[in-house]
Amino acid sequence: MSKTYTFTKEERLCNKKLIDELFHKGSSFLCYPFKVSWLIVDEAQQFPAQVLFSVSKKRYKRAVDRNLIKRRIREAYRLNKQQNLYAVLNENHKKIVFSIGYIGKEIADYSLIEKKMLKLLAGLSEQVAK
Repeated sequence: MSKTYTFTKEERLCNKKLIDELFHKGSSFLCYPFKVSWLIVDEAQQFPAQVLFSVSKKRYKRAVDRNLIKRRIREAYRLNKQQNLYAVLNENHKKIVFSIGYIGKEIADYSLIEKKMLKLLAGLSEQVAK
């Protein structure tokens, strides 16, 4: 099986109803500089996980800063989702929706974001497997 390092439109969480449900019924945990909210769903999706990335407008006033952080988070997720998250979800035949919110106080460089993303995905996989 070849690994595809892609992040398509279908993998993004855009459904308003699902987002609302995620924040009201979902579980969450902290993995600084990220806050993760997640929920197991029954709906048929093309991908095992749908994700939403957010960066606070209150903390980062300039759109360039928010976009830079989101780009780095997306890239770290895109490269590491396959071996860490998708493997566990496919094994347990589960589908999840989750959000990754950036709560760091300063703009982290990519190496730190990637290191924390690995930790975050491992933690999420562990909680989903329970």
